[in-house]
Order: sequence, then structure tokens, then C-alpha cells
Amino acid sequence: MQQQNETKERCVLICADTGAFDSDLSTKELSALVEATGAETAGIFIQVRDNLDGATYIGKGKLEEVRRFCEQNDCTVLIADHELTGSQLRNIEEITHVPVIDRTMLILDIFALRAKSREGKLQVELAQQKYLLPRLIGLGNVLSRQGGGIGTRGPGETKLESDRRHIRRRIHTLSRELEELKKKRALIGKRRKKNEIPIIAVVGYTNVGKSTLLNYLTKANAYVQDQLFATLDPTARELFLPNGQKTVIIDTVGLLQRLPHELIEAFHSTLEVASDADVILKVCDYTDPNASTQLAVTQSVLDELGCDGIPSITVYNKTDCLTMPIPQSSDRSVFISAKDGYGVNRLLQAVEKALAHRMREYVLYLPYEETALLNTLRKNGTITDLLYENDGIFVRAIVDNKLEKQLAPFQKKNFAKSRNIT
Repeated sequence: MQQQNETKERCVLICADTGAFDSDLSTKELSALVEATGAETAGIFIQVRDNLDGATYIGKGKLEEVRRFCEQNDCTVLIADHELTGSQLRNIEEITHVPVIDRTMLILDIFALRAKSREGKLQVELAQQKYLLPRLIGLGNVLSRQGGGIGTRGPGETKLESDRRHIRRRIHTLSRELEELKKKRALIGKRRKKNEIPIIAVVGYTNVGKSTLLNYLTKANAYVQDQLFATLDPTARELFLPNGQKTVIIDTVGLLQRLPHELIEAFHSTLEVASDADVILKVCDYTDPNASTQLAVTQSVLDELGCDGIPSITVYNKTDCLTMPIPQSSDRSVFISAKDGYGVNRLLQAVEKALAHRMREYVLYLPYEETALLNTLRKNGTITDLLYENDGIFVRAIVDNKLEKQLAPFQKKNFAKSRNIT
């Protein structure tokens, strides 16, 4: 976090490369996470090893090199690219004389910084408390730092003085409060289902333009910033498709490689909106060399949430940054620029096709005392023909089939043939 004297915290990243993942890509992402806190990366140390060192993570020799670098470059925080045990945290700090946090603690720190809603704050604190519990001893010096900084948001130094029983009680309280909020969200979801309003869930990696897309489609005012986890709390907005169909589009929390299990668990209820959706938009940054990895991470989370069978559309965003020809879109893969609107109409057409099973054409005769139904038709679809007669109105409309019972008394199956309307 940026300090009061406007100087940035200088961080050193350390990574043990055991071949389990791409360490260069992972530390690049870790550096972007550091940037998201307002700090800066002063150096990166990657140690190739067969296994993680159980005591010091990357080994004493490498840590001595890190210590000298920190002394020479005024570095204030060490950040490990793996989850560390309490003893590893303590041992690394004893060797380097610099406070240490790990990848998970950094992500939790960013979430604590960004959460705005009550539910978001509760979810973050629950994840922090669960992560803190087995690491109380090793985190001592980090949590007791004065004046804030990376790794000190959320439970903070006051929780250092709490015993395990207190933290367990807090976890129980947070879980109970979140369960109540989950019940309230379930009621809202049931209301949407009762009204049969189609739900479009926007999911994807963090910082791929999900909020920008939501803003463009709905003229919403969701916070947008070019950094990881710029927005945390999900945003729901009303969206009318070109055919007039009313939907609700929901932007979900961003995903990340090796997203901490504590966060997946804590935000499970928020991400569950995808499993209730009628269409899922899987957004990725088409200009990113790791776009396929972004989509793989997104799909793995969707699989974990049980989203099999829900129609999905892959949305390749940020085509405005391309220097090469833009590929042709299809109903399952659409290339767009949420920034300038390129391809968005094609995306909406793809969504319409994915929801086509919900729409049907009705041919109706409405007595003049029932003309209020015209507004209902317009809200739930498109009126394609109107013919005013002496006793009423002949109507052809493509609307959501949820109106079937309501419209049944007014259907005129032979309307098109008898009135010669094409």
C-alpha cells in the first residue's frame, strides 16, 4: 500500500521453480498483483529446485543473496510465490530481516482493499481468518508492523493478540452471517426465476475487461481500472437484447491462476450465480499471449461450480489493440472490443440465439380493453405487426414464452393467413 509520505513500498519476489508451473509467468502475475496494491517490485529471485525447502522455501544460500539485495535497495517486504507455512515465514524473516508474506496473503490483502459491500468484506475476512489460524506464530512480525502496508490489511495486528479460540469463534460468526446473506441472495434468485428473467453471467480472468463490457452494454457505472482485481463485488444490471427480450447481466469476481482455495471457498456463493445463469459469457484478453490459460482457469472454476450444460459464449476482448486482422466471429466465439463497441452487436445476436428456446412468435387478437398487454409485449419481446380493427387489435409479436398462459386467451392461430400479413 502506498505510504503516507507518498513513497511506495519496495518488494522483492522470491519463487522456487520446481517445474510445477511456469515460474516466469507466475512471477509476472505476482508483480502485477504487487502493482495493484500501489507498491512496486524491486527485484525477482527464482531458484530452480527439485522440491520446496521445508524450512526456508528457496534455501539459506539464496536467502542470503536476497538479504543483501534488500539491504542495498531499501526493500521492505518479501513476497513468496507459494503458500508458506508458519515456520517457513518465521525462518525466512530471521535470515533476511525483512517481513515476509506469500502469494495468498497478498491476494487476500488486495481483496480486503477492494471489497466494498458488506458481503464482500465478510467473505474476505473469513478467508483471512481461515488462512491466519494455522500461521499465527510465523506471521507475528508481519502483522505487528506499524502504519499498514502489504499484508497488514483486514484482521491486522489486533488479531495477533487473539488466541486460536477467538479466531475460531470469529470464523463461526462470519460463516453464520454469510449464510444469512446467501439465503437472501437465494430469495432474489428465486424471484428472478419466478419472473423467468434470463440471467447472463460474465465470468473470466481478472483485468480482461468484464466491467468495461458491462458498462458498454448497460451504460452502467461499474468501476474500471487497468489492474488486477479492480472490482470485487458482483454487479447486476438490466439488459434489453435487440429483439426486446429483457435480461439481467451479472459481472462476477475476477479469476486468477492458483487462486487461493480460501477465496474460492469464501466467494463460492458469489460465483454460484454462474450455475444459475441461462447463458455464460467467458471473457478473455485476446491480446494476451496467455489467453488460452485464462480460458482454462475460467473453465476449471465453472466445472467446479457444476455449470455443465449451460450455453456459453467465448468472448475475445480487446481487439482494439490488435495490429492483425480480426478473426471472424461465430455463435460460440465472438471477437469484440468492449472499449469501442466493436463486435458487441454480434455478441448480442449470439446471446439471442443461445436464449432462442425461450422466445416464440404469437399471433393475437386483443380487445381494446386489453391494450395494456401491448406494453407487456414490448417489455418482453418485439411487436412485429399491428392491425387496428373495429373491435380490437391484431398483433404479431416475438416474446418470452413465460407469457404463454397470459396470452393463451388471445391467440389467433389463423391470423397471418386470414389477414394476409407477411
